[in-house]
Amino acid sequence: MARIFFVNRFFYPDHSATSQLLTDLATSLAGRGCSISVLTSRLCYDDPAKAFAAREQIKGVDVVRVPTTRFGRANILGRSLDYLSFYVAIFWTLARVVKRGDVVVAKTDPPLVSIVAGVAARLKGGVSVNWLQDVFPEVGAALGIRWLGGPLGKMIRHLRDRNLRTAVENVALSEGMAAYLRGPPSLARRVSVIPNWTNDIDIVPLPHDVNKLRIAWAWQDKFVVVYSGNLGRAHEIGTFLEAARTLAENTRIRFVFIGGGAKLVEARQFVELHRLHNVDFFPYQSRENLAFSLGAADLHMISLLPALERFIFPSKFYGIAAAGRPMVFVGDPDGEIPRFLAKYDCGVSFGCEGSRGLASYIADLAENAAEAARLGRNARAALERDFTQRASMAAWFELLRRAAGDGSSTVAEKR
Repeated sequence: MARIFFVNRFFYPDHSATSQLLTDLATSLAGRGCSISVLTSRLCYDDPAKAFAAREQIKGVDVVRVPTTRFGRANILGRSLDYLSFYVAIFWTLARVVKRGDVVVAKTDPPLVSIVAGVAARLKGGVSVNWLQDVFPEVGAALGIRWLGGPLGKMIRHLRDRNLRTAVENVALSEGMAAYLRGPPSLARRVSVIPNWTNDIDIVPLPHDVNKLRIAWAWQDKFVVVYSGNLGRAHEIGTFLEAARTLAENTRIRFVFIGGGAKLVEARQFVELHRLHNVDFFPYQSRENLAFSLGAADLHMISLLPALERFIFPSKFYGIAAAGRPMVFVGDPDGEIPRFLAKYDCGVSFGCEGSRGLASYIADLAENAAEAARLGRNARAALERDFTQRASMAAWFELLRRAAGDGSSTVAEKR
């Protein structure tokens, strides 16, 4: 019987976002009786010294962790070598295990692994599906990686475009990303939109007085503005930090960063330089604590550099909505998150030079608990209406049935 192979550099028990999403989907499909394998690395996202087991079964999913270099995320050269070794290992592993009719689903960590996976799948008579968490190399070019504008970058785009067109399905996270892939000129033969998700069963709105993290962090009398998750090169943080500096004398308002990422050092340096005492930093929280971590905030921050609209969608929107908290976005005012916030009336948006307006909004909302609660209720209602995990799992199941052909063997539920 044909099988489904997922390819991504991280998988459970790693806590990175791509790992969590893939773990949810793979275990859900396995629970439906599908034959699921995950080809991943032994690496841990934020601890290169840690290594996971080479092979194991997790909730019905066969997990194969290929050997790679282990330089970690500290510098570009080391990360590139980790990527290269993963490409090689994945190609040879797929070439060994894929059979005719199998479905290979490649995510985008590392960038362009879908090219390697697609070639291996076609060589063995399988079919490929691309699950695009971002659009590369456009993301890299927008972030200023110069060589992506030269001959090598042109060659990479050619290979990427060929891979998009030969895949039986390309899954985008948002309508904006899908519109870009559809062209003109059309980059992909077939594009479907399936939003990312969060665990909306366990992550629910929690009153502050029963939130163990809010109590432990002594926030009971504070209005807390939180940035949760990865603070990477794609995110705009200057506006948030300037707003924190503007509100430094307001002892009731606290700004908090929970997570990690490339720009966390920049944020810490800003806080130290300006001697801000109203900004805190906490590490990533476990998945078991995510409901408490997200629910500890009174207002959540989301950001994206304007140049990256259509290439990335900030999926933290879903977790915040599940927790029933209002949001504020900094980036392109005409972007997709601003349209969501306006459509569902669950937050506001500011441009990248809007720190004073942002500070004023935060100060006003801190004095209007009823408005904050209303916006939070709207956020949760939006999630329950349009973005449940159950709906995304069902959409993936149907898509993979199509990818397999008639849907009767590869992606079939047990009877």
